[in-house]
Amino acid sequence: MERVARLVCGRKSKWAVLVVWFAFVALVAGPLSGKLTDLQKNDTAEWLPGDAESAQVLELQKSFGGDILPAVIVYERQSGVTAADQAKATADAGKLATVDGVSGQVAGPIAAQDGKALQVLVPIDMGGDGFEKSGKRVDAIQDIVGTGSDGLAVYVTGPVGIAGEAAKAFEGIDTTLLFATLIVVIAILLLTYRSPILWLLPIITAGFALTSAQAVIYLFAKNGLTVSGQSAGILTVLVFGAGTDYALLLIARYREELRRHANRHEAMAIALHRAGPAIVASAATVAVGMLVLVFAQMNSTQGLGPVAAIGIVVGLVAMITLLPALLVVFGRWLFWPARPKLGSADPTVRGFWSRLGGAIARRPRAVWLITAVVLAIAALGMGKLNATGLFGENAFVDKPAAITGQEVLAKHFVAGQGQPVVVIGKADAASRLHQALAGTRGIAEVGEPAVKNGLVALEGIMSDPPDSDAAKTTVERVRSAVHAVPGADAKVGGQTALTVDIDRASSHDNKLVIPLVLLALLVILGVLLRAVVAPLLLIATVVLSFTAALGISGVVFTEMFGFTATDSAFPLYVFVFLVALGIDYNIFLMTRVREEAAQHGTRRGALIGLATTGGVITSAGLVLAGTFATLGTLPLVFFAELGFAVALGVLLDTFIVRSVLVTALNLDLDRRIWWPSSLASAPAPVDASSTTKPPALVR
Repeated sequence: MERVARLVCGRKSKWAVLVVWFAFVALVAGPLSGKLTDLQKNDTAEWLPGDAESAQVLELQKSFGGDILPAVIVYERQSGVTAADQAKATADAGKLATVDGVSGQVAGPIAAQDGKALQVLVPIDMGGDGFEKSGKRVDAIQDIVGTGSDGLAVYVTGPVGIAGEAAKAFEGIDTTLLFATLIVVIAILLLTYRSPILWLLPIITAGFALTSAQAVIYLFAKNGLTVSGQSAGILTVLVFGAGTDYALLLIARYREELRRHANRHEAMAIALHRAGPAIVASAATVAVGMLVLVFAQMNSTQGLGPVAAIGIVVGLVAMITLLPALLVVFGRWLFWPARPKLGSADPTVRGFWSRLGGAIARRPRAVWLITAVVLAIAALGMGKLNATGLFGENAFVDKPAAITGQEVLAKHFVAGQGQPVVVIGKADAASRLHQALAGTRGIAEVGEPAVKNGLVALEGIMSDPPDSDAAKTTVERVRSAVHAVPGADAKVGGQTALTVDIDRASSHDNKLVIPLVLLALLVILGVLLRAVVAPLLLIATVVLSFTAALGISGVVFTEMFGFTATDSAFPLYVFVFLVALGIDYNIFLMTRVREEAAQHGTRRGALIGLATTGGVITSAGLVLAGTFATLGTLPLVFFAELGFAVALGVLLDTFIVRSVLVTALNLDLDRRIWWPSSLASAPAPVDASSTTKPPALVR
């Protein structure tokens, strides 16, 4: 790190660093990053592993005419459908054949038995970029059929209608998140530095890092990496959030050194040399934690791992090369109006965090016991979480027209109309499969079999809404029934089956990935701190913070936001981000405590570490929480829940776990926390007992 510090901070070499970065972003990264959106895979089917039964059915369906799904147009008049309504629906059906993507005959209008509704089925080819185009196709259909008038309501729903709403939600997701994130980060940086200029440099560096990361990810995506709108959106938040955290830590140490060194190049070299290992260790911890996701079954979760890891690594490289060069070029005046003068006192000596440390030091055991109990009580709210998946109405923050239309469809027609269970097996078992499907409880109707290339395809309409738990149970019963048909080699798919397989894969991933992440982080902390006790305690505190965040989130989601469910992968996503990022702040704190403990003893080192890192880590926590909170600007429940839970967990880590719980444990255990390293047996310095006084930052 010393060699890197001298390279990027040299009087001449800093200009070379700037030229290389600007040239790379302008000539290479910029053009490639703009192409990443074209390779995103936002269709639910793309997120599943290839060996999932519903994914295999999707592949087999291609031999029966491609990925054809219906857009369902529902006409409803509460007083009863009129002849004019019938004529309008018939005329609309004729015009709908001209919509882009229509494949096959438009069916209908079909009258409901109660005489209050009509439906028209428009077959749409969803192959290739069908999902991305579904939003525009739904708009084209809506332009033809209208929204109704004079008591007639018209809705575009069905699989294509709902896909269109999801596609619109993902449209512009990168731009929306980028601007929201920028606003939050700029506001917090202005409050932190109170400088009209300094905030620009972390923002510029993070922007370069994001563009470069997107370019690298684009190259991986071209070679098979699954990149979804979710992972692309999270990348933006992660690079700006974590990258700005690293910038805050470096700038804080640089400002410290400017008070001790007249030469800004020397000050930056020392700052980077001392803060660099903690920043690198933090980034490595997050990156490794993210890469563990490659062991997941879900393609979307697998893809998020490399995407997030690349973002973290590129952000790290930018913050320890480009940012130091920029800071040194501009000099001390960047900190105006609070420029750090040579020989000036460090404001952290008598600041809030110094006083807090003194208060904790009076009764550290009582402090950490009470704090741990409060967090454990908060964790009890996890029972409120319903991680059964987000499907249909549950997936959107506000109820879109397509979901209302689905409810109207279920009211007047068979509930599962438009989203059938699909069974594909060997053609010579067609009659037996038909019998097994029709005899399954929960199946209301079975369509005529389609035979092609030695295979038979059957569609069963469920009597329950396709997004209900009852429909999922029906899918399981259908699978049991058709799998039992000898020699049929039958497989069951459809939208509800996709949801069932996603839930199953997510449950597997939760059980496998969470222990692996904990193990990986424990090893990294052990190597970094050269101890066993400290890493175990740090992992335990972050897990406690995670469970408390989930508990509070569960109560807030159900009692305040009115969310009835969470995504089945929600606990895993929150865990990975909170544990990996929460460990960040513990690394920042504990590496400083260890540095000071070698000179002043652990108790004194804990107070100095809290006093010197308290302000910067709090600012970093606010930045990261704010950036994740911007996910709530999107109309999808998954993002709103993830953003809230991670932001809450980061704030708990910043203000309670790191500053109170970890500090109290350091003070109570004293040098035993470093067992079995040499620090655990080293005699305490003379001043180590003065733990209730504000720490003098001796150098």
